[in-house]
Amino acid sequence: MPETGIRPYASADRAAVFRIAADTAFFGAPVEAFLEDRDLFCDLFYRYYTDLEPEHAWAAYADDQVVGFLMGCVNTPVQRRLWARKILPVAIGRALRGKYRLGARAGRYAWGMAEGALRGELLRVDWRQYPAHLHVNVATAWRGHGLGRRLIEAYLNQLRQLGVPGVYLITTDLNAAACRLYEKMGFRVVEARPTRQWEQLVPRPVVNLCYAMELG
Repeated sequence: MPETGIRPYASADRAAVFRIAADTAFFGAPVEAFLEDRDLFCDLFYRYYTDLEPEHAWAAYADDQVVGFLMGCVNTPVQRRLWARKILPVAIGRALRGKYRLGARAGRYAWGMAEGALRGELLRVDWRQYPAHLHVNVATAWRGHGLGRRLIEAYLNQLRQLGVPGVYLITTDLNAAACRLYEKMGFRVVEARPTRQWEQLVPRPVVNLCYAMELG
C-alpha cells in the first residue's frame, strides 16, 4: 500500500490538481459532461488558487503522486475582486483568440448559470462571519482513505492559526458522501436552494448547499 499524506501545495502540483479537478467536476464524473474544454474550466475555477493564493492550498499524496487537493481562500471578497481583475480577463482573451473549444455544452452551461442567477438559485454567504472558503477534491480511486478529512483538517488548523473567524463551502445534495463528511467534521448547512442548472443532465432535482463552520 502506498504511503499517503498531506502537505502544502507546491507549484509542481498544478497539472495534477487541474487533472483531478476536471476528472471529477461533474458530481465525480469528468467535466466533459457539461463543458467541452478542460482548460477553460480550470482557468475559470481553479487558476486563482494555484496562481494567486497558493499559500492556502494543500495536496494529498500517495508515494510521490498527487491524488487530492484542497484549494483555500481566507478572504472571499478580495478573491472575488482579484478573480474579476486578473483571472476573468485572461480567460476572455484566450476565448477570443480561439484557445478554448467552445460548443453547445459550454453555451448551455453559461445560459443555465445566467438563468439560475435570475431565478435566485445562487447561495448567499455572510462573508463577515465566514470570510474563508474551500474547494476539496480527491481522485476517485483514492476516496474512502480519509484523505478528504485530512486535507480539511490541515486547512482548518491553518485558518485558526491565522485567526480567521469562519469558513464555508458550496456543494449540492448529490455529493452525499462529502456532505456526510462535512457534517461529521462540524460544518452545518446555512442555506439551501433548489437549482435547475443540471435538470437536462441529472435525472432528479438538485439542491445547492452552503456548509459553514465558525472557527472562533
